This record gives sequence, C-alpha cells and structure tokens, in this order.
Amino acid sequence: MAENEENNQAAATAPAGTEAAEGPQFALQRIYLKDCSFESPRSPAVFQSQWSPKITFDIKTRSSKVQDDIYEVVLVLTVEAQMDEQAAFLVEIHQAGIFAAKDFEDSQLEQLLATVCPNILFPYAREAVDSLVTKGSFPALMLSPINFEALYAQQKQAQATQANGNGNDVAAVDEANDGETTQ
Repeated sequence: MAENEENNQAAATAPAGTEAAEGPQFALQRIYLKDCSFESPRSPAVFQSQWSPKITFDIKTRSSKVQDDIYEVVLVLTVEAQMDEQAAFLVEIHQAGIFAAKDFEDSQLEQLLATVCPNILFPYAREAVDSLVTKGSFPALMLSPINFEALYAQQKQAQATQANGNGNDVAAVDEANDGETTQ
C-alpha cells in the first residue's frame, strides 16, 4: 500500500511531457518463424564419408507495410552444404518480425527496415538454422554476425551506380520488387 502511494507521488511530480516520446518512435511488436525447411537428400550415405563440406550462404530481406506505422520485415537465410558437388543439406529460414515505426522520414524508414530490423531478427534466424542442422545429425553450424549497415551501404552504392549508368531503371526495379530488398 505504501509503495503504491510512493509510486503515485513520483508520477505526480514527474515533469510534464515525459510520458510521451517526441520525434520518431520505433518498437518491436513480435518475432516469429514464418517459414523453414530442411533437406538432406543424400542421407544416410552422406554420414559415411569424411565431413568436409563447402558451405554457401545467401541472405535476403524484404519488408512490407501491414498498416499505418506497422511493418513486417522478413529475413531469409539459405545455407547449403555440398560434398563432392552434391547437396549434403539445404536449410532455408524465413525469420520475421512486426515493427512499429512512426514519424520517420522515408529515407530513415528505409534504412531502419533494412538494417536495424534484420539485426534484431538475425540471432533468431541463426539459432533456427543451427537447430535444424543439428537435428539433421550434422555438426553445429554457427553463422558469423552480419553487418547489415555495410550491406545496405553496398546496395545503395550499387543502385546509385546503376542509376548513373542506366537512367531511370532503378525506379522500375524497385517497383518490380514491391519493396523487397535483396542483399
């Protein structure tokens, strides 16, 4: 009882305007696994040879507006291990999140959805990949961290180079991708 009175007094003496944040606002609302698949087409024969795979890795992100100021971001990780030019396993994870982003300029929002959101989603996707690989009876596969800021900068530089060389083709590509960012 005494604690509630102290909390009420502290709230009453707080400076006006500290309750609502001013300026842009960003919040994570939900993280979820949207899709996943694991294939091991050469099992059980793949387990009888020395494990020295060639690992390939692909990453993509895409974002879409769910409603006003609410966005879904999907991080797609694809990992393939090959032995003797044949697939030992293939894992694809679509790790998604719902994010609230309010009062951002368009360029800031684009960068937020392409960098900050995938940074939040990546540890969950990495864990899902590792879990599926080990459940498939393969050695653990811990993916290294990814610098989404650098990937975004490379993408923007490539778009600028393309725009300088090909006129208005970038706008057509962006519209054709319907907001999808491939990194």
